[in-house]
Amino acid sequence: MATLTASPGAAPIERAVSRPRGETLHRTFLAILILTASVGILYLAVNGLPYYTLPLEQRPFSPLHGQLRSSGTVGLRLGILSIGMFGFLFLYPLRKRWRWLASIGSTRRWLNFHVFLGITTPVVATFHTAFRTHGIAGAAYWTMVSVAISGFVGRYVYAKIPRSITAAELSMQDLEAQAADLAARLTENTVFGPDDFAPLLNLPGQKEIRAMSLLRALWTMMKMDLLRPFQVSRLRRRVTGGAEWITTLGGLLPSRHEDVELIVANVRRQSRLRMALAFLDRTARIFHLWHVVHRPFSISFVVLIMVHIGVVLSVGL
Repeated sequence: MATLTASPGAAPIERAVSRPRGETLHRTFLAILILTASVGILYLAVNGLPYYTLPLEQRPFSPLHGQLRSSGTVGLRLGILSIGMFGFLFLYPLRKRWRWLASIGSTRRWLNFHVFLGITTPVVATFHTAFRTHGIAGAAYWTMVSVAISGFVGRYVYAKIPRSITAAELSMQDLEAQAADLAARLTENTVFGPDDFAPLLNLPGQKEIRAMSLLRALWTMMKMDLLRPFQVSRLRRRVTGGAEWITTLGGLLPSRHEDVELIVANVRRQSRLRMALAFLDRTARIFHLWHVVHRPFSISFVVLIMVHIGVVLSVGL
């Protein structure tokens, strides 16, 4: 089996590296939060299914109504919990304005928690509403959903902007140097030929990309990211067979061939770098537009949720 080597002075080939203790603790804590949230949501879904599937006019007669309705013993607590979670969710944008928050942890770790809360909080709020979305509460709910969807898009686009270790945006020259170095190292292998890499490395031309609307450019990037695992699996299937097709799920999972996995890791990185380089201008424009859209949605949600709380407190539970 051929090996893939790095040229002198080149960046090291992707390999597993030991993580600092702080990073390990961060990942462990985040994993515990995800597991806890998943178990809690699954418990609510399973135990509340007989109630949530009832027609609205029949719910008052259910023995679970006193617990799971929005103002019930469980529903009210879920509402308070979701408000608290939203409070933590909005700490991320405030971190840019409050110095004492900016000094706590790294931006990437804050973003990880922001994404976790952005996914979990709408789910908790949905159980609080008992899947009823009407009136002011309904307007707040659907605004929340819009904010969440917008957040997913923003997180995806943010990840497409290449960043250095210091989180500063990489220059075009840096990207081109990395891409050229990886391309040179990929030609040194004797396992695969250029035609094998073509589906992963071929991109639309710059003229075509510049002519794309921002929405089409976003869809093109997402489509390429969705196809990449299947294109990589074709590479693995060329050197695997028999039982290994099953253990790797047809090449979707890593194989036991270390040299092949080194090549796969680097061609995948080369594919991502080429896409980042080609769509850099489009990505920056999309991210700017996302800020313009996401902020009003967020502010509207805060206003609506405050009105909802005010109405509930004024008329009673």
